[in-house]
Amino acid sequence: LQWETLGRQFVEYEQMAPFLIPEEQQRKLLDFLPLFLKAWEQSAGVIVFPNIQLLASEVSKLLTKEIKRILNGKPAEEARLALEQLLQQKGEVEDGRLLLKSVYLLSQTDLRTMWNIIGSGLPAALMQCLYLFFTFPLEKTSDDGETSENDTQTQEMLVKIMLNMYREEQGVEELLAADKLQSLIIATASLWDHCSHSWKVPTGCVLRTISKAQTKNSILYLQAVDCIKIAIQNLFKLADTLPACEACEAVSIILCFVKDSYPISSALLTEFENNDGYQLLLKILLRCEGLQQNEGDPYLNEILDMLTCLTTCGKTEVKVSGNIVHPQLPHFDFERTRSSGMTVKNLQAFQVLQSIFQKSNDQHLCGRILGAIGTIWAWDTVNFFLLEWTLQPINQFTDIIHLKPHPVQVQFFRLVESIVLDLSYIPHEILKKVQYLIKENVVPFCTLTALRCLLSMTKKDPLFSDIFRDSGLLGLLLALLRKQAKILRKSAGTHLPGLEEGTEKELNAVMLKMVAALTVGSVRNTVVLKDYGMVPYIKIFLDDECYRSATLSILEQLSVINYEEYMSIVIGALCSSTQGELHLKLDLLKSLLRILESPKSHSAFRTCSGFNGLLSLLSDMEGALQDPPSGLWAAVGQNCIMELVFYTLQGITAALHLDPVNSDFFQRNNLFEKMAEDLGSLGCFCAQGEWQTSLSLEKTRTFAEFLDAAFCSSEPFPAWLKNCIWILNFLDHMIKGTLHLESYFKEIKPEMDETSRDDREQPEAQEEHPVAFKRPVNKLPASAYRLWGSPEEKWEMRDCVIVHPGAVCVMVRLLPKLYKEGHSQLSQEIQRAVADHIQSLVKSEKSRQVMCVSGLLSTILTSCQDAFRDESHPLHLPLTRVFEKLASQSIEPDVLR
Repeated sequence: LQWETLGRQFVEYEQMAPFLIPEEQQRKLLDFLPLFLKAWEQSAGVIVFPNIQLLASEVSKLLTKEIKRILNGKPAEEARLALEQLLQQKGEVEDGRLLLKSVYLLSQTDLRTMWNIIGSGLPAALMQCLYLFFTFPLEKTSDDGETSENDTQTQEMLVKIMLNMYREEQGVEELLAADKLQSLIIATASLWDHCSHSWKVPTGCVLRTISKAQTKNSILYLQAVDCIKIAIQNLFKLADTLPACEACEAVSIILCFVKDSYPISSALLTEFENNDGYQLLLKILLRCEGLQQNEGDPYLNEILDMLTCLTTCGKTEVKVSGNIVHPQLPHFDFERTRSSGMTVKNLQAFQVLQSIFQKSNDQHLCGRILGAIGTIWAWDTVNFFLLEWTLQPINQFTDIIHLKPHPVQVQFFRLVESIVLDLSYIPHEILKKVQYLIKENVVPFCTLTALRCLLSMTKKDPLFSDIFRDSGLLGLLLALLRKQAKILRKSAGTHLPGLEEGTEKELNAVMLKMVAALTVGSVRNTVVLKDYGMVPYIKIFLDDECYRSATLSILEQLSVINYEEYMSIVIGALCSSTQGELHLKLDLLKSLLRILESPKSHSAFRTCSGFNGLLSLLSDMEGALQDPPSGLWAAVGQNCIMELVFYTLQGITAALHLDPVNSDFFQRNNLFEKMAEDLGSLGCFCAQGEWQTSLSLEKTRTFAEFLDAAFCSSEPFPAWLKNCIWILNFLDHMIKGTLHLESYFKEIKPEMDETSRDDREQPEAQEEHPVAFKRPVNKLPASAYRLWGSPEEKWEMRDCVIVHPGAVCVMVRLLPKLYKEGHSQLSQEIQRAVADHIQSLVKSEKSRQVMCVSGLLSTILTSCQDAFRDESHPLHLPLTRVFEKLASQSIEPDVLR
């Protein structure tokens, strides 16, 4: 209803206006505006006014007229003060403020209304106001020194109106007749240090808006009055005196007009270039060195972004004659490198970026330049070649990168790395310089970063193994490692100040990783390593966990050409390792298992005393699993000890797998008996086998049920029994010939690396099963990781093929040692479960035939005499059945005796 009333009142005004003198017409309009503003406020900013475009035109014309009246004939400073009085709420007269607020609201309605405001002449009038406010700093402040709220509101309304008008091309065109645009642009370049501080940001914002709406006419206008030329000349005068961040703010305005005008016309860019515009940018940007973080960042970043865009502004693409150096990656094709068409056409602009990097050591500035280069490459991959075959930025940067801050070095080598990883191109000349940088090693951190870059490339394609060998990098690394190995050997057992600290230690580790990467799959490189006499030096690095993974990888590659040398080193290291070097033993065993996957390695393992070496590990662990632990073992989690037992048995199983010569050697030398003796001395088994008085068992469980109860249920189990069940479980898989198959654990390896060694340090972990057998979270079913069966998946459900019958003998020898004082009921129950399990193993005729030649009958008689003599013993029946089944096949002479 209020809007309807206002609509009628405005119609009456329209009808009366032609018959009123100008003063009365103006008074009528000014009387109407408060009602209009009140209606707008009460309707939450929603305007329902049919004649809004006519109202906008009338109000804008009146505001324009008032501005011109106030400015007419007054000196600049007086005019500036009069403008403030007109547009701000001063005393009883509020006409100017009323008009300004009305135009402010009307300018935010719709485009047609905006066109009416633009057509009133207001764009030129407000540009003149902005020029006066910016140029003459007659700022008034309140008592507390702050700009008054009224001043701030006036500024916000003025700027908002101008932004709405000048983002339209029609609004920019209206400015040209008044000849005020070039005056303001030149003023920002010449008076930035003397202008009104509070109007700097608003002025820059308005000019940037005008820049984005440039037209062909506005460009011709600016060109005709030499606007860019004069602005550059003025900025050159200020460049040395203005603070760097303010110089950036001023020059960014000029650069906006140059960059934004280019899609329409190249005139302003040409004027910029012909008047040393790039030299001005270089001068100002280099002054930005040492700015505090975030100080001047918006304008500095804006300049660099615009400069990056200018590299693609030109009439024709840079012409170069390509010279692709071979070899290259198989899938590299220069003809297919083009992608977007945003190619480099302006080398002058890029030279500014290049010069800044070469002359500055500022972290932020250099980092932004490298980021800009990456952006240019991303626009079109051919840009890398256009730049590198002309200005050679990356090639030249490599010569000075060691002088830059560390973060810049990291960013630079990531950029070099992306040439290979993203562009699939091998920059041979650049790589030669990187290699020289590594050789000189002026700054160790830079050398380390460069080497990591080459390591990443080497992993991408085997071709780099040949490239870096032929370039001499492999020989260089071997020489450096020989030197470091000698230092390590000399300092064994002592601590030399500064030795192997920080970057130097990391550098050694990465050099080893690089050599490992160069030898993987390359017999030729491995032969080079051996011919250099490096094997004795490489093995020195085994002792340090930081170097071990890469060292083992190198030694594993050595095994390809000489299994005996590999076995000699690894088994020797295992035997010479101390009781506390559990991590070393585990890493060596895992490496050994990888090599034993090849049947060709089994003979070397045997001839290098591999079986005796692994069994000696078990011997050295005497008492390690006793409860409570004692001595050095008390500081080691039992999980870690059990992991070591597992990998030791796994290594023996792998060496025996499908190898009759090794199997015969192991059997003939009574090594199964040795294994039983060593396992029995670990501390979880009773020292002397005992058969306690037969008890009436309340319940009987199978071996599989014991496994499930011990590790998959909440039932409390003593630590000694859990450990015994684990070892019997290992033996059970050894019997079946499956213990060496790493497929059970491949998915767990990352989890082991991250958690198992922490668990080894935790006493409470002693009551858990080993970390190596934790059920992981991944896509494979849980059964793929479990070495035990559930009651529903009993081993007895299918015939078992006995691969290593000697392991059954080991299980029988351990049977009477499954005993613990205070756990008679549980001890007898597990003995019965194991005896029944042994019986299930030999129930097939094929299994019995295998076992008859293994000495199992003798083992049963000698190890379980008490059970045979006492018919009431709970194990008498299952052991007798085992004996009878085997005796039906064959009676061994020693058994008859």
